[in-house]
Amino acid sequence: MSTEQAKAAEYIQRKSVTTCMKRNVLQMSKDTSTRVAADRLREHELDEILVVEDEKCIGIVTDKDILSKVSDVNVDAESTTLEDIMVTPVISIRKKENLHKALEIMKDTHHNKLPVTDRRGRALGIIHRREILDRVQWAASQATPRLMSPPAKAILGNLGFVLQFAGVLLLLPALVSTFMGDTVTATGIYLSLVLLLVVGFFLNSYGEKARMNMRQASVVVLSSLFLLSLFGTIPYLYLPSDIQLNGTDEITVDTFASAFFSSAAGFTTGGISLYDTPEDLPQSFTFYRSYTQMIGGMSFIYLVITAFYPNSKLASMRSFITGKGLHMRELFGTITIIFTLYVTVIALLLYLMGDDNIIDDFSLAMSTLATGGFVPHSEIVQNMEWPKQVVLMSAMLLGTLPFALHYGMVSKRGRLPVIGREVSVYFAMLAIAIIIFAWVGGTDILNSAFYAISASTTAGVQPSSLADLAIPGQYILIVLMLIGGCGFSTAGGIKMFRLFYLVNAFKMILPKSRSKVSAESRRDIRAALIVVSAFPIIAFLCGAYLVEFEGADPDLAFFDAVGIITTGGLSTGVIDFETSAHTKILLSMLMIFGRLEIIALVYVIAPRIIGRN
Repeated sequence: MSTEQAKAAEYIQRKSVTTCMKRNVLQMSKDTSTRVAADRLREHELDEILVVEDEKCIGIVTDKDILSKVSDVNVDAESTTLEDIMVTPVISIRKKENLHKALEIMKDTHHNKLPVTDRRGRALGIIHRREILDRVQWAASQATPRLMSPPAKAILGNLGFVLQFAGVLLLLPALVSTFMGDTVTATGIYLSLVLLLVVGFFLNSYGEKARMNMRQASVVVLSSLFLLSLFGTIPYLYLPSDIQLNGTDEITVDTFASAFFSSAAGFTTGGISLYDTPEDLPQSFTFYRSYTQMIGGMSFIYLVITAFYPNSKLASMRSFITGKGLHMRELFGTITIIFTLYVTVIALLLYLMGDDNIIDDFSLAMSTLATGGFVPHSEIVQNMEWPKQVVLMSAMLLGTLPFALHYGMVSKRGRLPVIGREVSVYFAMLAIAIIIFAWVGGTDILNSAFYAISASTTAGVQPSSLADLAIPGQYILIVLMLIGGCGFSTAGGIKMFRLFYLVNAFKMILPKSRSKVSAESRRDIRAALIVVSAFPIIAFLCGAYLVEFEGADPDLAFFDAVGIITTGGLSTGVIDFETSAHTKILLSMLMIFGRLEIIALVYVIAPRIIGRN
């Protein structure tokens, strides 16, 4: 083994056992019958059971143990319990230990698997010798003369893949601009496309498409959104000089800041527009910026859910997709097909209702379904007839529903999707908000529903300015934007499922029930508390900044700040071309952080706060 290979293998063995730990393991009491245990193993397609008592592992049973025992004709599987056949005492390893220590214990004890426990002895999962050796072997085989740590190579490799994929997706708006004869817009999009492909190829040449832990995945998604927003500024810089703020073709700091802000509003699905008259923009360009919202909305669903969502939520997603494993290619392919179908249906409905421009109809469909909010041109939503309003509200609601529900609606299995608790509570909250908004906002029920849905789905489509809306009405929309939509969706905000964790948070306070909360639930609760508290705090600080440095009205500033951090898109007009360049850059970064629900920063800066690596 070369020096480089030895260093790579040594690096892997220094990693915590939790990086290689299998969390999806059955934990059952010692009184469980072997018949029930065998059924559960087949149901979950697992190989072993941790026998626990007071959450502490007291034994381990494998499928082979059960088969060897119940195969005896003299043994009754119903009366035989796990206590009768389990291997005890159990040799376990603490989660703070590294993989090298795990291999040493396995060698000394002649075991091929070890339960992993926390400092209180509670079972967290199980680690296999074969899995550790495979990782060590992989690290050694991937070592090259260009010494780079495996985590850095994994980050570069995955980041390169995301950028290349985004570059391929940009081919569609580039072709649309070309066929429409808008060579200026097409040039900007092609340049962005080429840069994404080249940079992605460069990163791939130095990196490897490998597994990542939470911290590495956070770096990838943050970097991806930032680089997409950065490269996405190029088409904005190609806009005609009469649309630019300074009225010239010269690229200044301010024009770059405006372009970066607009690009970030697209890829983050923030949707706050600096253009008061979007109808002045080239039509192919409005298609491009709506299309960036679809890229930002769809392509980051699978990245974010695999990095930042609870294991229990991922388990339900696995059952929808493949049954046993969550495969990214199948997941992303399914997302793409479903949302492409939705966009086509919504655009055709708008076209059949009298909008004679199919390009604008597709642009509006993409913005609403991606909960982005960019309006192709102002006349589309101003004085809109009620059938079109209903279509757009339906599109916004589709964008905020969990992806698993979308999959269930189009599944070939012929069964209706199950409406879960999160969706039911979301619609109940929305119905109450519509009634209250109609009462305090002074609008009819249809317009009240439109604004409430636009806010709660964080789509941000608004027919008119909200600066003159009554203060109580503004704060209802603020609350709706902060709460946001459902998990596993393109919507922003805190997300409904995290509010459920607040109820469980009280169990961590009460001494009697504290011990009943598992380690995994504790991590999920801590993450939820961080997100729930961070959104309003950051919005308040951002609003205070706008008041102090931009001279904005306090109420209007807070409203727009909430629209920024939740990627809600609704605006009272505080942020425009006259806003200073450094403020627009700052707000762009806040949209990126808000799109990743703040939690990505915690994983990058201080992952131990949540208790994850």
